[in-house]
Amino acid sequence: MQETDKTAPSSEALESPVEHLPLIAGLNSEAQPIVEQVAAQALAAKKQSHPNEPKHYRLIKSPAFVRDLAAGDTIAFPSKRAAGFDIVKRSGNLSIRVFNRGDIEALSMWLTPELELLDGALDVESPHVLVYSIHVSIGFSQIEALLDSAIGKFPGTVWYYGNVYDPVDGATPLNWWQEFLAPA
Repeated sequence: MQETDKTAPSSEALESPVEHLPLIAGLNSEAQPIVEQVAAQALAAKKQSHPNEPKHYRLIKSPAFVRDLAAGDTIAFPSKRAAGFDIVKRSGNLSIRVFNRGDIEALSMWLTPELELLDGALDVESPHVLVYSIHVSIGFSQIEALLDSAIGKFPGTVWYYGNVYDPVDGATPLNWWQEFLAPA
C-alpha cells in the first residue's frame, strides 16, 4: 500500500519513530482475529506504575479496516479490550474508507484533490481501497455530498465512515464529534 503522511501537529511530544501496531480489525469465519498494522508514534511516556502498563500512541494514518479510529487519535496499546486498544483522546478527524472494484487510480485522481480542498488527506491507497482523514468541523453534509458525487461518477464505488458508528452494531452513532462541533 502506498501511504501518504499528513497529520496535524500536536502539543504532546513524540518519543519514537513510526511503529506499526497490530490492531484487531475483526474476526474471520473461524473466529480468528484479523490484524491490521496501523502506523503510530509513541508519545513521551509519563511515569508508568507497572512495566506492563499500556503506552500511549498517536495514529499517523486512519486505518483501512480497524473501526472507531482516525489519524491523530491517541490510543493506549495494548489493552485487554477485544479490539486491543483503548481510545484516550479523539483528534476530531473522520476516517473515510472508499472502496471500488475497478480503477481506483482514476477515482483517487478525482476525489483526492477535492478532499484536499476541504483540508482532508489521503492516508492509504491500495488497488481497491482509499482511506482519507478529514476534520469533522468541515461538516457531514459537505463531506457526504462530495462522496456521493464520487459514487455517481465512478460506478462500483462505495464509501463508509470508519469511526462514526459503533463498531459492534455498525449503526449506532458514537457522537464523539459533539464536543468538536459545540460552540466555544
